[in-house]
Amino acid sequence: MDYIKIRFGGDFDEISSKFEKTIEDMFRSIGPAFTLAERTWRPPMDINETPEEIVIKAEIAGVDKDDLEVEISNKAVKIYGNRIAKSCGDNATYRLAEIQYGRFERILFLPAPIDPEIVSATYINGFLQIRMAKLPLEKTHKIPISDG
Repeated sequence: MDYIKIRFGGDFDEISSKFEKTIEDMFRSIGPAFTLAERTWRPPMDINETPEEIVIKAEIAGVDKDDLEVEISNKAVKIYGNRIAKSCGDNATYRLAEIQYGRFERILFLPAPIDPEIVSATYINGFLQIRMAKLPLEKTHKIPISDG
C-alpha cells in the first residue's frame, strides 16, 4: 500500500501568507515580470463538515503522488506540491495553454479543532481527499456554589 505524506506541525503564519499573496497579486496585475516569488497556482478545493468530521477535497489532476505533501496543525491544513509540465514535442506549437504547471500551495484554516490521530488521505482520479475527525466539544459541568 502506498501512503501520502502527512506531517503534523505548528501554526501556519496566516497574516504573512495573506500579505505576501496580496502584494504579489498587485504586482502581477501590472505585468507578469513583477512577481515577487516563483509563480504558484492554486488548485480548487472544497471543505465539508459533518458533526463527526471535516473533509477536504482538492482537484490536483496530473500531480504525481510523490510530488504531493500535506501538513496538518491543530488549526490548518497545508497542501503543496508540484505539477510537472510534459513536453508537447520539438516541432509543436501551443495554440491554447490553460493548464497551470509548477509549484502549488494552499493553506486551509479549519472550522473546528481536529484530532490529529484520526486523519486519512486518499488520492484517486486526480482528487486528493483528506478526512479528519473532529475533537468532541467540551462538556460543561455545573459547579456548586457554597455559602461563605
